[in-house]
Parts: sequence; C-alpha cells; structure tokens
Amino acid sequence: MVQGSRSPLDFLWFIPSAGDNRYLSHPETDRAPTPAYLKEIAVAADRLGYYGTLLPTGAHCADAWITAASIAPFTERLKLLVALRPGLTAPAEAVRQAAALDRLSNGRALVNVVTGGSPQALAADGLFLDHQARYEQTDEFLSIWRKLASGETVTQEGKYLSIKKGRHLFPFVQKPHAPIYFGGSSDIAREIAAEHVDVYLAWGEPPHQLKEVFDDVRARAASRGRRIRFGVRLHIIVRETEGQAWDAANDLLRYVSDDAIAAFQAAMAKGSDSVGQARMSALHGGKRDNLEISPNLWAGIGLVRTGAGTALVGDPETIAERLQEYADIGLDTVVASGYPHLEEAYRVAELLFPKLNLNHPTTDTRLDFNSISPSFAPPPTLLTSVK
Repeated sequence: MVQGSRSPLDFLWFIPSAGDNRYLSHPETDRAPTPAYLKEIAVAADRLGYYGTLLPTGAHCADAWITAASIAPFTERLKLLVALRPGLTAPAEAVRQAAALDRLSNGRALVNVVTGGSPQALAADGLFLDHQARYEQTDEFLSIWRKLASGETVTQEGKYLSIKKGRHLFPFVQKPHAPIYFGGSSDIAREIAAEHVDVYLAWGEPPHQLKEVFDDVRARAASRGRRIRFGVRLHIIVRETEGQAWDAANDLLRYVSDDAIAAFQAAMAKGSDSVGQARMSALHGGKRDNLEISPNLWAGIGLVRTGAGTALVGDPETIAERLQEYADIGLDTVVASGYPHLEEAYRVAELLFPKLNLNHPTTDTRLDFNSISPSFAPPPTLLTSVK
C-alpha cells in the first residue's frame, strides 16, 4: 500500500487511439483503434476502478475530444483526461469543448495541454513555431483559457493570441473548471506549469531525477502563491512473480532488431527539439544493455517508441514499493499503460490495485487470458506506427 500519496493514488489508464499491439515493432500483432475496441478498454477501466483515462493527441491518433465524447455515455465514474494542443484550436473554442464534455459526463472532464512534439509532426498539422515560441503561445493560451473558463469577460492582446470581450456562457460542472494537466521539462515549460496548471506530469525517470524536477516546479509555483500536484506517465508490467514480469518485459522486444533501434534513435536525434524526449533517450543511450536504469525501472520501450519510454517491472509488492518512492517525492497521480492495453488493464487492476488500496475487480469482472477474444476486427491495413 502506498502511504506517502494523497491516499490513494489517482491511477489512470491509457486509451491507445493510435492503435495497440502485443509486441513492439511487429505489425502482425497490431490492433486497429476501432471505436468498439477503444470503448471496450474504457468500459473495462471504469469497471475495474481506474480513476480516469488519458486520450492522446496527434496525427496518428483518433481525435481525442470526439473519442472522449463517444465513450462518456458508456462509463460512470471514469475521468476523461483529454489532450489538446494550443495552436490547433483557439482558447474560446477549447473552453467550449471542455465544458461541453464536462457537462455531458457530469463533471468528469480533465484537460491535458500538449505543447511538445517533433517539428516535422507539428508542421504536418500546420504548426511552424519553434520550441520557445510554442511555449510562449501556450502561456497566452492558458491565460485566456483559464479566465474564460472561470467566467470572466476577457480582452487580451498577445504576441500569438488575442481576444476581445470574450465570454464563456456554459459553465463547467467542476468549479471553477476542469483541472489542467501539463508536462514539459524545459525551463519555460516549468514556468508555465507553475503559473497555470493543476497537475504537472513527467515521464518515468528514476525517482532521484524526478525529485529535482518536482522540487523546482513546486518552488516556482509557491513563489506565485500556488500549490501544484505531480504525476508520472509510464508503463506498468506486473506479474505474479518478478521473473515472470521481466520475461514479459523482454518479450515486448522479441521482434525488435538492432537495426530498427539504430534507425529509430537516429531519427529521434535529428527530428526532435523536446527536452523531455532528450531526457528519455539519455536513459538508455539507444542500446539494449543496462536497460534497468533504476531498480525495476526499465527503459526498453523508449528504444523504439516516442513519449513515455519506461516501465515499472515486477511483482505487485515490488511495484507498490517503487511507487512509494515516487509518492515520497510528491507524486499523487499515475497515468499508466501496458501492451496490449485491454489485457494489461485487467492485470494491473487485479494484481497491483490491492497493494495500493485502490478498488479492484470482483470475480465477475476477471478476465480469462487464455480465452480472451476482444470485440474488434483485425485491421485490413496493419498499422506501422503506434504511440
């Protein structure tokens, strides 16, 4: 049981709206992100006692807001952490979207503001600002968004965004508005977090490294008279024994070649301006050896995946102990995932939740892993890129 958190942890699961798979870099195991499959994961997460679910954004992802609205009627308690990208939508429209989802779901909307990304992917969406400018735009976006969402009439002229006598007419169920989640490792990202957000999210680095980040963001927020919460985005590979868990982790890389790793890492080094992504890449150095970068923290996923590249690997008691180490530095939120996401949602809830004092499934919700047959059809065109 984790004692150092807000008791218990807010434990969210990931909706793989870019597609899912059983093995990394093995298209024959890919699963298409059909509405039926995404709904199935969301309904399972709701029934199993997860606090919420993250819906990502990006060209390879199904639209986060439409997907969230599609699963809201089929879930009862599950919070919907929906990603949005400043620059792709105006603050006033983004407020209306968030408030509409909050009202539709009876107060279950959460907003995940995403600023980072590769310049190539951003350009493909029509965004051409450099790293510094994107975060400056995000600062202006959140300033307007928060005022509108709180019921103010807003006139503001900025370098990137302006508004004149803007008002939001449909209040949120949550007060003053849906909570704001945000991540970013650069100095300007930490300033934005301290000024605007409710929960600062980081990728799964070793606890001693995240402590430095959390302490810094916490101090910046305190200097503004604000308090901020902290979360981590990482994968969970839990099995009944330690050996089984490490076998499962290594099995994810069964079809990953050294050439595939080298090609992916070269593309990342050339095409990313993300400070957080650079920190992820530095954990493994693009090599298979020494992937256990901290006790039970494995960096293998980052060899061929962007974003969250680490996983906690172990038996339930060990993973609970490792989460305690994060709770001790201020963590109270976990945004977790596992391949494939449907089966692993059950594994994590059944094996780990009892050790974290979280709701866990009763016998009528348990999954028979030997007979599972998810209600989705194999994709006619296999996916080749899964976030």
